[in-house]
Amino acid sequence: MLTRIADGVLVHESEFIQSNTTVVVGAAGVLLIDPGITRDEMAHLAGDLRQIGLRVVAGFSTHPDWDHVLWHTDFGAAPRYGTAACAASIREVLTHPDWVAEVAEGLPPEHADEIPMELLGEITALPTGTTEVPWDGPTVRIIEHRAHAPGHAALLIEESRVLVAGDMLSDTLMPFLDLQAEHPIADYLAALRLFDDVAGEADAVIPGHGSVGDAAQLRTRIDQDRAYVEAVRDGVPVDDDRVGQNAPLEWLVDVHDWQVQRLAGRD
Repeated sequence: MLTRIADGVLVHESEFIQSNTTVVVGAAGVLLIDPGITRDEMAHLAGDLRQIGLRVVAGFSTHPDWDHVLWHTDFGAAPRYGTAACAASIREVLTHPDWVAEVAEGLPPEHADEIPMELLGEITALPTGTTEVPWDGPTVRIIEHRAHAPGHAALLIEESRVLVAGDMLSDTLMPFLDLQAEHPIADYLAALRLFDDVAGEADAVIPGHGSVGDAAQLRTRIDQDRAYVEAVRDGVPVDDDRVGQNAPLEWLVDVHDWQVQRLAGRD
């Protein structure tokens, strides 16, 4: 089901940890951001778009994690964009002879057989420094950083005043830092400063996973993510409901503990 978030912006929420696909309506069709997750969900999304007279003219992946680089044949052959670093990262994975098995190791068991691998990761790299998604529609500004993954990008849909945050600013998931980066904590804090800079231009935030938030919630989530990262950096207890006794997902506590151990003494 598609939910209207603002003029020209719709969201489809998956059953898989509230994964959000964002649909931006343009003159000739729609921009599809992070489509997912299962074959049936994507086929239904394509059907819903056809039903209201819209076709997919472009796609965008906010980062190279498997659940953000999916596609379905019903979306057609529209170009699927990502930052140069995003495209390079997933392209490197696809060079491995056993890449399907590698990706499958990270799939949720309850959905593993339902996730289409055939078109995974076929991302067109935008030139380094590109600041807007190249499509015939409202201006969608690219805010690239390296907080969560190589080439991670948030998107600001300027006219509609909506920030699509990728895998950040979630009300259910704490920050997942890029542990492969040289400076994961500094990278994350730098990205949050970028969000500070554009927060006044957004009336809504769409996280990769979790609930859509309004302008006040956007600022609250920036502050909450910053407090989490700074606590991890400083080696002090984290006061965050997302990893507390009543965490929305039990496994988040284990991921949090693992992150703390890996990041001890870094940055």
